[in-house]
Amino acid sequence: MSTILLADSGSTNTTWCLLENNKSKKAVTQGLSPYFLTRNQMAEILTAELPKRFIENKPDAIHFYGTGCADPANRLLIQQMLKGLFPGTKKIAVETDLMGTARALCGNEKGVVCILGTGSNSCYYNGKKIAKNSPGLGFILGDEGSGAYLGKKVIQHAIYGMFEPELMDKFQTMFPLTREEILESVYRKPLPNRYLASFAQFLTECRGHYMVENILEDALNDFFFQHIFKYRESWSLPIHFTGSVAYGFRDVLKMLCNSYELKLGRVLKDPMDGLIRFHR
Repeated sequence: MSTILLADSGSTNTTWCLLENNKSKKAVTQGLSPYFLTRNQMAEILTAELPKRFIENKPDAIHFYGTGCADPANRLLIQQMLKGLFPGTKKIAVETDLMGTARALCGNEKGVVCILGTGSNSCYYNGKKIAKNSPGLGFILGDEGSGAYLGKKVIQHAIYGMFEPELMDKFQTMFPLTREEILESVYRKPLPNRYLASFAQFLTECRGHYMVENILEDALNDFFFQHIFKYRESWSLPIHFTGSVAYGFRDVLKMLCNSYELKLGRVLKDPMDGLIRFHR
């Protein structure tokens, strides 16, 4: 029986699963985005955070699905990093997190697939490969509907003084930060996308307030308008979602799908269980 190591890596977290003898063992490490981390930094994170059993078992194959892996240079970077940590592994396949999500949510069926986590992405999957992909522009220019996008809206409302007093008090309690401290973290410190996404928790804590509901509906509607509507398949196939934002605000996604007469498919917080089914 072969041993397979699976990885689903976003900007914030990477979920790992070791498959051996029909048993699975999961672990979580930091996200491994090649846009923000060097090869050595990623190797150091895995050496420190990945259980020793995962490395010592010398998997026969590794299937790594990660953010930023659409770029061939980034794929090569991660592949080389994994080869250094797992020198005895014969097969190391590096694919995009979007392909991992498509395989997890659709298997071998057709569908429109969306990621709404720290960042956002989408595609039309024809059952075998990603046939269409609405171009992403990253957290500065795009990532509509993502945690970073939502966090940016929260910060704007707070700093511009747009929140009503009760929301402003709640914000200051949750994030006792000055304007200067926020700007310093966004513009000068590493991993600003994760930092922005951390403010999306404010929306979770304040559900029901009309200003919060408006932010959520507007931000997720931007994702529908800029991405989902670009696929003609969206009007005939189920639309699947995964990611912390998608799962946390799945009621808003359902409302938007109903209003646009679209078919909502699966909404999963984590695609790993689907990946396990696919690779088994």
